[in-house]
Amino acid sequence: MKRFAQLIQALETSNKTNDKIDALVHYFDSAAEQDRVWVIALFTGKKPKRPVNSSLLKAWACELSETPEWLFNESYHNVGDLSETIALILPPATALLDLPLHEWITRLQAIEKLPEQEKKDFILNAWQHLGTAERFIFNKLISGNFRIGVSAKTLVNALAKKELVDSNKIMHSIMGKWDPYVIAYDDLVGGSHVNTDNSWPYPFCLAYAMEQEVSALGSPDNWQAEWKWDGIRGQVIKRNNELFIWSRGEELVTDQFPELHILADELDNGTVIDGEILAVRDGRVLSFSTLQQRLNRKTISKKQLEEAPVGLFVYDLLEHGGTDIRDQPLKERRRRLEDVLSRLSPSSGIVASPVITYNDWKELAQIREGSRENNSEGVMLKNLASPYHSGRKRGDWWKWKVNPYTVDTVMIYAQKGAGRRANFFTDYTFAVRDGENLITVAKAYSGLTDQEIRQVDSFVKRNSIEKFGPVRTVKPELVFEIAFEGIAESKRHKAGLALRFPRILRWRKDKTAAEINTLDDLRQLLQASLSLPETPAAAS
Repeated sequence: MKRFAQLIQALETSNKTNDKIDALVHYFDSAAEQDRVWVIALFTGKKPKRPVNSSLLKAWACELSETPEWLFNESYHNVGDLSETIALILPPATALLDLPLHEWITRLQAIEKLPEQEKKDFILNAWQHLGTAERFIFNKLISGNFRIGVSAKTLVNALAKKELVDSNKIMHSIMGKWDPYVIAYDDLVGGSHVNTDNSWPYPFCLAYAMEQEVSALGSPDNWQAEWKWDGIRGQVIKRNNELFIWSRGEELVTDQFPELHILADELDNGTVIDGEILAVRDGRVLSFSTLQQRLNRKTISKKQLEEAPVGLFVYDLLEHGGTDIRDQPLKERRRRLEDVLSRLSPSSGIVASPVITYNDWKELAQIREGSRENNSEGVMLKNLASPYHSGRKRGDWWKWKVNPYTVDTVMIYAQKGAGRRANFFTDYTFAVRDGENLITVAKAYSGLTDQEIRQVDSFVKRNSIEKFGPVRTVKPELVFEIAFEGIAESKRHKAGLALRFPRILRWRKDKTAAEINTLDDLRQLLQASLSLPETPAAAS
């Protein structure tokens, strides 16, 4: 456990990717085999089952440390992390016990079904035998929440550096379903288990946001342009007469989209396609808010099937005839994809995502401005010679989104952040005017510089009106321009609408609260978006 705590500290104290890779390599060089497997599991979102709930941990920590609940709550609001707060308030350890990481995980899983008193005895005894850093890790093992700033790509690059194995092979190996309690480290990184599971997906190829003038990409003849759809990215896999649908978040979502089950009969075995799951009616793409009616449902009602029918717009072909073809250039993969899709039933709802035809960059820029008429977010540009990468690789795929919607709002609530922002008010709630009243429309916490955060934090502390737990009501004086990707009706919000992906665009020091937008402005924007023609997703 001590070695793992040192790894976490090394990862959190540097923002440099190479430093993180070196720290991971050092850990994998020296840690026990089962510990290495569990680090890969924890850093890729495979949580052990939680054996104790947070409220009990908090109560036991208060009891052991003789801390009043109000003082614990105040400490928690300042620290911003429950596991860290508990680790900090506990009295010094009576004696130190350094068990391996996997041993602590095994012991925690063993108490899951024990009576509450036995769970308490185990937890208190563990706390009394761990240092502060190790207690923090121990508490995280219970909650399963490891957010330590290490991307899957960084982890894979570290493993590739240590094992001298191609990073794409390792990325493929650690995706999908595997059991950290059973698998051996060498089997995991070597991918010996990959072909034993018919459902195994490939790592998704991702794009960078366009960060230059599009003309800098060179000749338009070298690039394929497609619409950037606003749906659920998914891989559809047909192997050994079984169909599987994976989301980009590595969730198996096959049962959520019965309309796509026709592919179990129509795709050949050994086929893997990558595309966007969208709400589609009569070949026309509907809004993301329509698709949301279908997400995360255990059962799909007849009404939902009728109101939010689903289709699949396919981007790419990754496996063909049981052969991985990701190293083939996009131009060749697209040719094969169109051949595969041409053999599907016309009524299947599965089509190739259309290629946009254009003569030069100026014409494509004009086409892009009409993206929202297709309920898309902009344009994707893909180099015709590019392979299907694992993750992001700068230069081959770009997303060229249209400018976001914006609205001027006033901040009315503030809450302290977490992690390195735990001592500052960085989570804000914004409102627009509704007659003489202010009504909340969005929460956001990104978009300000560190200097602006300090200035807003000082304002909140000097201008708080009321306090509700960690939330402060502040004088409605600071005006911010909020950017967002879309707007939809919502019964869950007081304003009757919800903004998609809100974030702070800029602090409008040139405006007063009297000059912010109104709820009617947003309703007009909503009506304008709803009245957009749902044009067929055909090539321009």
